[in-house]
Amino acid sequence: MEFFTFDAEYLAKLRDEEPVTQRHFVEYFSELIHLKLRSRLASPEAIEDVRQETFARVFLILRKEDGIRQANHLGSFVNSVCNHVLQEQYRSQKKTASSLPEEAYGAAYIDHSPSPLSQLESQDRARLVRESLVSLSRRDRDLLQSVLVEERDKDELCVELGVSREYLRVLVHRAKQSFRATFDPRNTA
Repeated sequence: MEFFTFDAEYLAKLRDEEPVTQRHFVEYFSELIHLKLRSRLASPEAIEDVRQETFARVFLILRKEDGIRQANHLGSFVNSVCNHVLQEQYRSQKKTASSLPEEAYGAAYIDHSPSPLSQLESQDRARLVRESLVSLSRRDRDLLQSVLVEERDKDELCVELGVSREYLRVLVHRAKQSFRATFDPRNTA
């Protein structure tokens, strides 16, 4: 793409709506706008909407007497208008997305299941937890199983183990420390 220098004559032709100049202007800036928007908008339709709205606003301002006075500012003006239209597009998408219930999106198209990678990571982490639990003493392993996994009532555990509630807290704390000493989550990578 070759950069173009805009002058007062070019600006005057645009104001006079000369077809060749308008066509050149649209072709030149369409390419630049497309380059700008393709990484910011997901669909070609959204890019086209922003592009057309940008040109509509630019031509509207060009036709005004107090519109653009300096031709060398034409490029930055088009970029600025495009930025404003893009921000409006973001806001309208956000409003639309937040005002519609989830059913409006079509529940069949929303996949809430974990990705295959996160499933593998979860399985790998579970394997490491099991290996770490096996390396603990039977008492610590049973205590962590009862308190954290099975979520048993602590008062029942105190009666079963013959300890006070305060001492149960100490035992759970020590069992957790033993587990942390054997479990290395960096191994999941």
